[in-house]
Amino acid sequence: MNNTQNFIKIFTGNSITVLSIMNALEDKNIIAVVKDDSESARLAGFGMVAPGLQEVFVHQDELDVAIRIIESLK
Repeated sequence: MNNTQNFIKIFTGNSITVLSIMNALEDKNIIAVVKDDSESARLAGFGMVAPGLQEVFVHQDELDVAIRIIESLK
């Protein structure tokens, strides 16, 4: 079974906002995964796709708490 199916995207935005969200999630012991397609493309030699945009994923078991944390940051 593919474990990535258990992760849900909760935010897409710039790296500064993502860093703030990651810190807030970490304070509540929530492990999040950041996906950065532009950095992956750069490292592979393909150039920038959508510069500066990152996606934050959390495990579905932590989704409710993670969404409340993001809402509190707005």
